[in-house]
Amino acid sequence: MVQSAATTPEDYLAELEPERRDVVGRLREVILAGLPPGFEEVMSYGMIGYVVPHSLYPPGYHCNTDLPLPFMNLASQKQYVAVYHMGIYADAELLAWFQNAYREQLGRKPDMGKSCLRLRKMDQVPYDLVGELAGRITPQEWIARYEAGVRR
Repeated sequence: MVQSAATTPEDYLAELEPERRDVVGRLREVILAGLPPGFEEVMSYGMIGYVVPHSLYPPGYHCNTDLPLPFMNLASQKQYVAVYHMGIYADAELLAWFQNAYREQLGRKPDMGKSCLRLRKMDQVPYDLVGELAGRITPQEWIARYEAGVRR
């Protein structure tokens, strides 16, 4: 799929093939269950996004201040399902925790980019770990890390 024109997460899921719909839908559920209060689910960059809304952080995203501050995204890409988590890009301790926990659970290191976890095997998705990752940073903590690292 790569990028969708869907305007709601439900529409996004409806566009996916059944296997991907099940995986992305379940990831969405664990992310929503794990996220601390204050984050909002939106469609962002053609993906399901989780953001700090302008009501909590009026300056918004520095690249486009009309947009809320991004935190996580979830997408079905061509070869994998992607979980984008800005916290693991901005926080070396959080990244190390995640990589170690992933290795303990799945017996191998995660397939990752800077903020992207690529899930290629639909039968080996660490749902609970992704839900736990979603809950490791509050909106206020994310704002502080964002301002310390990006808005200098």
